[in-house]
Amino acid sequence: MTSPPRSASSAGEPDAARGGGAEIVASFLSVSSSLLVGVILVVAPWTAVWEANYLLNAHPLLRAFVLSAFTRGGVTGLGLVNIAIALWEARQHLSGGGEHA
Repeated sequence: MTSPPRSASSAGEPDAARGGGAEIVASFLSVSSSLLVGVILVVAPWTAVWEANYLLNAHPLLRAFVLSAFTRGGVTGLGLVNIAIALWEARQHLSGGGEHA
């Protein structure tokens, strides 16, 4: 018994080359969403929107904690980590090492 002939497009090409369009879109969406969340987390704690959270009016201790510089700095730090991950992911995808298992 012989196996059916392989098509020219699948012979020796990695999976990423065959589904390139969908993978590029997925990579773009992943990087852009991580970057957007990171920027929001860096900026939001230092705006008036953060202080005008009406849900915290009923809880003064929680409000004091959320408005403290410690919490704002922690949220900003998480945003910086998100931005770093987005940049690392973009670099991996642009250098061709963006294959996921």
